[in-house]
Parts: sequence; C-alpha cells; structure tokens
Amino acid sequence: MGSSSKGEQPQKNLTSTMEDYLETIFDLDIDKKAIRVKDIAKRLNVKMPTVTSMLRVLSERGFINYEKYEFVELTDHGASIGKEMRRRHEVLLKFLTEVLKIEYGTANEEACKMEHTFSNETMESLTDFIEFLQSPSKSGENVARRFENFRRSVRAKKTD
Repeated sequence: MGSSSKGEQPQKNLTSTMEDYLETIFDLDIDKKAIRVKDIAKRLNVKMPTVTSMLRVLSERGFINYEKYEFVELTDHGASIGKEMRRRHEVLLKFLTEVLKIEYGTANEEACKMEHTFSNETMESLTDFIEFLQSPSKSGENVARRFENFRRSVRAKKTD
C-alpha cells in the first residue's frame, strides 16, 4: 500500500470475490498465528474445495503464498489489498450504522457489497463527510444528531 493515509483503490483486475478472500485472510492473520483452508471456509461459509481453488488463483497472481496442505500467508501486495478492503468496509459500516442508523447485520452485509465498487475519491469524501457530520457545528450542535432527529420527525409524520 502506498503512503496515502486514506488508502488506495483496490486493483480492478480483481473480482469482488478475490477481494473478499484477501480481506478475510487479512482479518484471520490478525486473529491467528497460522491460517488454514478450513479457517477461510468457515469464515466465508463456503466449502473447502472452493477455498482451495481460489487460493490457487490468488497464489498464481502473487497475492498469497500457498502450497497444498500448508498454511496460507499473504504477500505484501495481498496484505495491502486485504487491509484496504477492511478499511473500506469499516468506513462504510460506520456510515451505515452511526449516521444512517441501519441495523448492524444489514449494514454489515451492505458494506461488504459497497466496499468493492466505490472509487478512492468517493471513499475519501465519505470518510471526510462522516468526520464532518460527527463534529460539532459553530453552535455546538452535532449535525449527525440533527439528522437523526430530522429522520424521526419525518417518520412520525408518515405514520400520522
């Protein structure tokens, strides 16, 4: 990953499934000392032969080091993509849950879909927008709180 603190846009020659695998392996690497095929299969809720097939592809492309019956290890390039996908997911999840007040399960699923499609520019703008919303205005009022109150009043009017 470059020196940009906002992250880099994932490579577009990767499918969203490949990005999900790299993100999952990145997450598992934080949690575990050694990552196995069954760990990935369990986390992604897929069968082990499916994982093995994808790991071969990711290995051929230089994103992971993997030999059959061995542990999985991200290369530096694979780790940077996994880390960026995790960052994108967290930014989108924060926006959906903290700003729009979407229920966590739904927000998590939708963040997973959206993280693959947003450009760098959009992710940077969204990150800045979240910070702006959560900062107090000159009057000391939190804009995100104002928005939440606005939504409640609109919903109340719709039910009347």
